[in-house]
Amino acid sequence: MKLSIIVPTLNEASIVAASLAALQPLRARGHEVIVVDGGSSDGTAALAVPLADRVIAAPRGRASQMNQGAAATAGEALLFLHADTRLPRSADRLVDQALCGACCWGRFDVRIEGRSPLLAVVALCMNLRSRLTGIATGDQAIFATRAAFLRVGGFPEIALMEDVAFSQRAKRISLPACLRAAATTSGRRWDRHGVLRTIVFMWRLRLAHFLGARDDELARQYSGKT
Repeated sequence: MKLSIIVPTLNEASIVAASLAALQPLRARGHEVIVVDGGSSDGTAALAVPLADRVIAAPRGRASQMNQGAAATAGEALLFLHADTRLPRSADRLVDQALCGACCWGRFDVRIEGRSPLLAVVALCMNLRSRLTGIATGDQAIFATRAAFLRVGGFPEIALMEDVAFSQRAKRISLPACLRAAATTSGRRWDRHGVLRTIVFMWRLRLAHFLGARDDELARQYSGKT
């Protein structure tokens, strides 16, 4: 099936060209790449133009950007990719195989690239937690059939943790396909703030989210740490 890769961006000029260059083999195999820019001030959108099938503008917010990107695609399968994350080789074949079975959505395992050796442990825990709970994070390159994505209403347009909320909705349709092939994501946030401090901070945000804290307040705290 044709795969549409949606990449939300905001001020990623330093990495966007390399990130999109890594997707060119997929474009050569007939898949498409849609970049959805949330109002970058550093020229991200212009850098993306020669390396994507379409570059569109959307209101700032990862959920709204990904939803607008999905609406602009033509593929039977959708994959949502952070700008600082690289897909494994043959990602298109792996997604196709996963979605031809009983699952209508899924994610990859994640590997975190950074300075600390603890990041390997963090990634292992993230992948294990995801298998146990059926909850995927954006760093794991969430994918879904177009039909399933539309059925759950896309990503809830909340300020933070739209990936968790999407997973909760999608689990009502099917369990996720948890692919062991790893997407590689940047550990820049972990390197900047420290691994243990970031773990505590992210778990505090997650707990506050489940206890009903305002998403815009959580997003404000998250933005202050990234």
